[in-house]
Amino acid sequence: MSRDDTLAGVDSRIVDTGRLDTHFLESGGNDRATDGGRTIVCLHGNVSSSRFFEDVLAALPGRHRAIAPDLRGFGDSEPKPIDATNGLGDFAADVRALVAELGFESPVVLVGWSNGGGVAMRYAIDNPDDVAELVLVNPLSPYGFGGTKDTEGTPCFDDYAGSGGGIGNDGFVAGLANRDRSEEGRTAPRKVLRTYYVDPTYEFDDDREESYLTGMLDTTTGDEHYPGSWEPSDNWPGIAPGETGVNNAISPTYCDLEAITEIDPDEKPPVLWIRGDSDQIVSNASLFDLGTLGRMGELPDWPGEDVFPPQPMVDQTRAVLETYADRGGEFEEVVFGNTGHTPHLEVPGDFMDRLEAVLHG
Repeated sequence: MSRDDTLAGVDSRIVDTGRLDTHFLESGGNDRATDGGRTIVCLHGNVSSSRFFEDVLAALPGRHRAIAPDLRGFGDSEPKPIDATNGLGDFAADVRALVAELGFESPVVLVGWSNGGGVAMRYAIDNPDDVAELVLVNPLSPYGFGGTKDTEGTPCFDDYAGSGGGIGNDGFVAGLANRDRSEEGRTAPRKVLRTYYVDPTYEFDDDREESYLTGMLDTTTGDEHYPGSWEPSDNWPGIAPGETGVNNAISPTYCDLEAITEIDPDEKPPVLWIRGDSDQIVSNASLFDLGTLGRMGELPDWPGEDVFPPQPMVDQTRAVLETYADRGGEFEEVVFGNTGHTPHLEVPGDFMDRLEAVLHG
């Protein structure tokens, strides 16, 4: 059901796109952008929802039309199963169906955060004519999450062991399933929000923290959703990706967004890559990556740097975007200091300045 507790200037509704009953937040013009405004689609990350973009929608000038959908299995959208063998294709197709259902005039500005950055890249690969600008905020690496070891996305093992649904933390998943709002224990969703979604020195406004926590807890859990299914492996750590669920959709087994470099030069949207310098989730030493945890001595029998190093996520993104530029595109990298995984919440003024510069062309 739609929400009745949104921020001023933000509305909530659900539409049936033919693929998915999709809940989304919206602000600005009811039908279209006006007076030089743009149409903006904001895509949230893993274990989150449109709530994480609500502040952005509220802050945008009214001449822009903006939406932030809840992706499949998150927030208040329909929890249809996620076919991981299509990578992020289910999510991108759901968003495309929503854009069509709402009658948006193409092209749109896509703003993708974390996993949503991966969805935005996949959307651009599949629909290059429909994307005017691509804003990637601490995005998923083009080679997915986990199980690769260099800037070319070379797998640590042929079966991509060490990535996918099996690497989800059981305590954290249980906290989501039980809608745990406490802060007891390292894996409590509230503790993860405060410690990893932002720089640990950042302090949330109480009301906004409760909304973001709700956005996390509105994650559908299980083999077909978060974290997803898994298969046994003869390779360390004994777990390989399955074929369903979001963590398998972002496994490098199925998620390869390097094809963004192959978009025709005349159709390549300009890319603004924004990231926080203290991100602990998408980084070259992610605390959610088994290579990093192995190097820290947190996991037994780690096979070492030569076999399973930390995934160089930031370096992978930069390498792909440099190839994107070499092949006729353009990108700008912006790094915010003392900022973690969620710049649009942590440094909203700086973030909005950068976004407005994009919207003004």
